[in-house]
Amino acid sequence: MNITKIIFWIENNTFFKIPDKIYLKIMYKRRMNQKLNFKKPQTFNEKLQWLKIHNRNKEFIKMVDKYEAKQYVGKIIGKEYIIPTLGIYDKFEDINFEKLPNQFVLKCTHNSGIVVICTDKTKFNIEEAKNKLNKCLKINYYYLSREWPYKNIKPRIIAEQYMQDDKSGELIDYKVYAFNGKCDYVMTCIDRAKKETKFIYYDKQWNMKKEFSKDGIKYGDSLNIDKPKNLDKMFKFAEILSKEIPFVRVDFYEVNGQLYFGELTFFPSAGFDNTRTKECQEYLDNTLKIGEEK
Repeated sequence: MNITKIIFWIENNTFFKIPDKIYLKIMYKRRMNQKLNFKKPQTFNEKLQWLKIHNRNKEFIKMVDKYEAKQYVGKIIGKEYIIPTLGIYDKFEDINFEKLPNQFVLKCTHNSGIVVICTDKTKFNIEEAKNKLNKCLKINYYYLSREWPYKNIKPRIIAEQYMQDDKSGELIDYKVYAFNGKCDYVMTCIDRAKKETKFIYYDKQWNMKKEFSKDGIKYGDSLNIDKPKNLDKMFKFAEILSKEIPFVRVDFYEVNGQLYFGELTFFPSAGFDNTRTKECQEYLDNTLKIGEEK
């Protein structure tokens, strides 16, 4: 079939009818400019696509639900590491803003990347938040990149406690890449508020792995950040949470010395990341072990 026609269908909201495997092949070619090899996947990106099709553990559904994941992880590592939930709502109109504190965070439970942050309720634009979140509630995140765990999550809105570290003045992301209970590196994400997010990798001893990111190569030691107090716990918990799972990224925050769980991600960048350095790509390619398609 003509690839141009297929892309036209995708971009005109008929893509949901295309079987997962065919859809992923189309999108991989378009976004990565490479043919997707399902039979013998070699790269980390290819292997993530393979896992979308072949590793459908039903537990993953609650592990990616922003509300259910808190319950799941809290039972394993302890509720003290979970960001407090202020409310869970089926629709925006259910939110009683009078009962929420002056600062809070709103996001949908069934997708990724859309967050509404309120740092001062007297200046909060409720109508703007409503429009943003209502649009999110209508989107089934699964259809965009066929990350199947998102397909059957109930769309809801969750309100969480606003978090900020007093020392750094921001909320640094610590993202641990975990493979069947094995973790060697953590990717830190800083300067999000400046809209110029920088990514730096560190090993378990907090040595910067400069060659693993373009920011590490560009800025080097000038980007060096203090070792988090709970670094050992991050690796320990990531190892526990990733046991018997080929790959999962486990995100954490450290706020004023207290460790908090962020989220679980099975398919970073949906498996369409062509921005990694050669050294990082080779590490991920070789570390993620999967079977072969028969």
